[in-house]
Amino acid sequence: MSDPFQKALHATLPMLKKIQHGIKPAPKGSTAALKSLRDAALAKRRITKPAPPSTPGTGVATESRLPGKTASKILPPAARLPAPSGGGRWESLRAEVLACGKCPHLVSSRTQVVFGVGNPAAELLFVGEAPGADEDEQGEPFVGMAGQLLTKIIQAMGFERSDIFIANVLKCRPDMPPGKSGNRKPKPAEMATCLPWLGEQIALIKPRVIVALGATATEGLLGETSPLRDLRGRWLEFQGIPVMVTYHPAYLLRNQSLSEKRKVWEDMLLVLEKLEKKITAKQRAFFTKPA
Repeated sequence: MSDPFQKALHATLPMLKKIQHGIKPAPKGSTAALKSLRDAALAKRRITKPAPPSTPGTGVATESRLPGKTASKILPPAARLPAPSGGGRWESLRAEVLACGKCPHLVSSRTQVVFGVGNPAAELLFVGEAPGADEDEQGEPFVGMAGQLLTKIIQAMGFERSDIFIANVLKCRPDMPPGKSGNRKPKPAEMATCLPWLGEQIALIKPRVIVALGATATEGLLGETSPLRDLRGRWLEFQGIPVMVTYHPAYLLRNQSLSEKRKVWEDMLLVLEKLEKKITAKQRAFFTKPA
């Protein structure tokens, strides 16, 4: 009877028989026997059934009040448990971004944070500057008129929105002065504060190519302030990932000449070549004058 579990069970059987016949056993013996039985059972379980690996927790958020809004204040990294890797890290990142309170003036004016949309394992990432009114309301980037045009460009390239990922440098809609409508350009300090969120998204997505849409997105992502006409059509780089700079779809809504549309499309052809995608003769002929 070398098994500790069997020894404990043998010592406990007389006590169990007494209980069955209505005899109250001595507290001291019963307590020791039951404890021995429990400890032996737990020891046997640990030996025969290893515990599953522990799953790290996600970031912890606490609520803080700001005028007119409820903002979430993320505790400093030291207060968090390690975030899970892979898909788990993506979800914990989403939770942290949606609860971000780094810019109180944006927190107090936004409807919601716009995390991004699409395939988190996409080979192609489009980056814009910031949510507008429609995006702030719906919680998804590029859903207004410029977004509809971007969708057409993506489809002309042979993709769907669900195949790629779309994000912004700034995750909150820039606040407007009281009584003013429309959208304003994000400030450099706002983009610098928000850029680490996009940087981590890029690190997790690992896209093969990034497309920066417009001058503001290019400035926020790359720190590049040269005129867009001097940047588009040539490859730049973000942390080793090729970046193609092109005009924002909103620019094409204001400048609908065939030549400007062709410039953007030539940039997209370079992206398809970089991704080693087959380009059809029809695609190469888009936005060219008929012969």
